Amino acid sequence: MKRAAAALLVLTLTLVAGILAYLSVDREREYRELIAEGETALRDGQTSGAIEAYSGAIALRPDSMLAHLRRGETYRRRGDFDAAARDLRRAADLDPSATRPLDELAEVFYRRQWFSQAAETYEARLRLDDQSIEVYYKLALARFRSSNLPGAIEAVTRVLAQHDSDADAHYLLGLCLREQGRTAEAARAFERTVALAPGMIPAREELSDAYATLGRGAEQIEQLQAMAALDRTRIERQLAVSLAHARAGHGELAVLTLGNALERTPNQPVLYGALGRVWLEMADTRADALSKALEALERAAASDSATSEILTLYGRALLKAEQSEAAERVLQRAIRNFPVDPAAFLAYAEAAERQNHLGAARQALVDYGALVVRAPDEASRDARVGRLSLRLNEPRVAVVWLRRASNARPTDLNLLAALADAQLRAGDREGAQASIQQALDKEPDNPTFLALARRSR
Repeated sequence: MKRAAAALLVLTLTLVAGILAYLSVDREREYRELIAEGETALRDGQTSGAIEAYSGAIALRPDSMLAHLRRGETYRRRGDFDAAARDLRRAADLDPSATRPLDELAEVFYRRQWFSQAAETYEARLRLDDQSIEVYYKLALARFRSSNLPGAIEAVTRVLAQHDSDADAHYLLGLCLREQGRTAEAARAFERTVALAPGMIPAREELSDAYATLGRGAEQIEQLQAMAALDRTRIERQLAVSLAHARAGHGELAVLTLGNALERTPNQPVLYGALGRVWLEMADTRADALSKALEALERAAASDSATSEILTLYGRALLKAEQSEAAERVLQRAIRNFPVDPAAFLAYAEAAERQNHLGAARQALVDYGALVVRAPDEASRDARVGRLSLRLNEPRVAVVWLRRASNARPTDLNLLAALADAQLRAGDREGAQASIQQALDKEPDNPTFLALARRSR
């Protein structure tokens, strides 16, 4: 009886083991089929189907690094970065020796603009395998974007030690050095970049800016010309070349550059505006420059797309040509055209004052002060507002502005005289006497203040 029971137990255990083995084999087969289905769906661009298949595989094998990795990569592809990060972290935990989950997780962090986390993940990746130059470059980029400039330079220098012909790495090194204020070194890095990749316009833009900062104007113009040749469809490139010529005092070359650009792309208001600017800057040294400036700026200002800056230039040219009435009309458009060029208010104030529109002139100066805080000419502008207020017979207002101007320039006796005069006209005899005495303490024989003193008695 005991033998029969033992035999039955053995038979039962054998049967259970067989069933379990069959189920295990069946689960493994189903797991592999789901992984294959996910790969097929992913190749066909069916991310939802791929996620469903990988999720099924994870349900069968929760400890599968591969299933978590592939689902995380799929989530990343469709832009679901939070879900991607969860799966990729899990994949990295399941196989701490695997590098791919860390590569993908760092990419997710970078795409989310979590640059510090991306850099930390690349560092962990390199602790597993420090032979990947590509990962060192990505680490340098993440450190740069997280403002860790020394760390970025250390990583990109390691890249260049093995691949000195890597233009992107030289460019990144230049950006790091530029951010550290090491302009001359940055320029050398950008020079190496454009030598390796002559068509890399961003590197030439950085090199041009570096040359401008270093005062190397001729080399800056060379880079601007190279970019204009590489990017012939953008008129902004021709504008940059012409304005650089103008800044360097090469007005004729600036005009020639813009003329060539207009031959290729005629009827461009922005080109006419730039041409007018160049001619206007030459107006004091060349007899026909003002008329040419007016002609070009008139065409630019006639466009519906004319900016406040272009209209301001045209208004300035009209003022220079003593056409103050026309200038006032144009500059009214300039101060109403947004975004407003602050210089439009100053030019409009001049035009309005010439037309004896004193209230409008004063308001324009006040508006300019509201836009431009702590301008270097603030005291002069305050004094001008005060004098306009006197001409408008508003001495109390004039006192406020002239006192501001005088406080900013306490040694300017002309301002102090204007303030004392305004105070007398406003009926503030004591204030006027204090201002007069302040001046007489410095110049006891000053006839202007002696006359003001007699008025104040």
